[in-house]
Amino acid sequence: MYLTMFLSSVGFSIVVTSIWPYLQKIDPGANASFLGWVIASYSLGQMIASPLFGLWSNHRPRREPLVVSISILVAASCLYAYVHVPASHNKYYMLAARALVGFGSGNVAVVRSYVAGATSISERTSAMANISAFQALGFILGPAFQAAFTLIGEKGVTFTAIDLQLNMYTTPSLMGAFLGIVNIVLIFVIFREHRVDDLGRDIGNINYEPEALDSQSQNEEAVDQVAVVSSNVLFFVTLFVFAIFETIATPLTMDMYAWSRTRAVFYNGVILAAIGVESVFVFITVKILSKKTGERVLLLGGLATIWAGFFILLPWGNQYPKIQWADIENTTIHNSSSWSSHFMTSSNHTTEPTGCPAAQSWCFYTPVIHLAQYLTSDILIGLGYPVCNVMSYTLYSKIIGPKPQGVYMGWLTAAGSAARTLGPVFVSESYTHLGPRWTFGLICGIVAISLVHLAAVYKRLIPFSVRYRKI
Repeated sequence: MYLTMFLSSVGFSIVVTSIWPYLQKIDPGANASFLGWVIASYSLGQMIASPLFGLWSNHRPRREPLVVSISILVAASCLYAYVHVPASHNKYYMLAARALVGFGSGNVAVVRSYVAGATSISERTSAMANISAFQALGFILGPAFQAAFTLIGEKGVTFTAIDLQLNMYTTPSLMGAFLGIVNIVLIFVIFREHRVDDLGRDIGNINYEPEALDSQSQNEEAVDQVAVVSSNVLFFVTLFVFAIFETIATPLTMDMYAWSRTRAVFYNGVILAAIGVESVFVFITVKILSKKTGERVLLLGGLATIWAGFFILLPWGNQYPKIQWADIENTTIHNSSSWSSHFMTSSNHTTEPTGCPAAQSWCFYTPVIHLAQYLTSDILIGLGYPVCNVMSYTLYSKIIGPKPQGVYMGWLTAAGSAARTLGPVFVSESYTHLGPRWTFGLICGIVAISLVHLAAVYKRLIPFSVRYRKI
């Protein structure tokens, strides 16, 4: 299950820093708004699939939804490597490929529901932290693989017989497909199912003893729905702001520091990998701290740290970014006011234009975000996000209690997927038209409201067995 979570994470992160230049390469007509939808399509697919796979896992052996979902992920990863082949509408093929990769990654709900059912309440935080650590490991190695594959270059090697181009954009996706095949083999060979109650006593497998468990569940008290909804809301906010952070990284650094697309992909791949390493250490620390402080305190601290990370990103000072004038010479780009001007070059230019596009009016009056600000923000968000992630899942599983959690986990995963869908779309529009000051200011406001909400429901976020005094 840890490996399955790892591969789901790799499926998203291994191409996230290169989607924008790859999109421009295969379809120069694609603009910033479409970039937002391409990135969001992964999460939209996951949002649709998660409750379905969760429901499936409640009534059938979990091996079935796991194998089906990973098979879809493998096929979609191969499709991503071939989106350059059609003569037209290439951007829509990329959109479909990313949506199917997301649909295949809907097995996250199955994984977390299994772990919740296979651990006692005292083991839950540690197990959820382990899952999140493997998820973080996927975020580490995904961008790291992409950064390494930049050495292949944009041209790479072409196998004409099968219309396959192995380059810095397609090779990571094919590697993800290979890892998925390995995952399917291991699920058949190694995976076995177990289920225990909150005290750790074996109660059989839900998938094979539905009658006994149904009669037992009828006698159980109701789950606190206010706590359930609040947990979903807080998890949504956590994933929403992190999806914005991931999406904005490449365009922001290209605008602020005049990085070329290759440098931006490489440097942000390294930065995201470093954040992943930081997250692993955070998960190890969280497993120790949660025994002393409890999950709610850590969740509150994680949200406050995320707020600080985005607050630091607010522009200040009297130094302004370098302006990219190439788009002024091309009226179609000038009128588009989109990120596409990053990579569209005038016929008079032989090199790629860099800097903040003149079509984005805020470039002329918004101070540059210093590299020290950006890196400090990376560190703080890399600290706060993993804490919020693992505490949200842990609290949620404890709030639900001994009931089958497949559907519940499906809804939580869907909430996170909805956040990953809306986050890129929100930031692609707000950043292009309003600039970083408004974008990061709005995010600070959203996180601040979430902190107030958490304080209001703080006393209700307690384990099911504690609420009804079974433990």
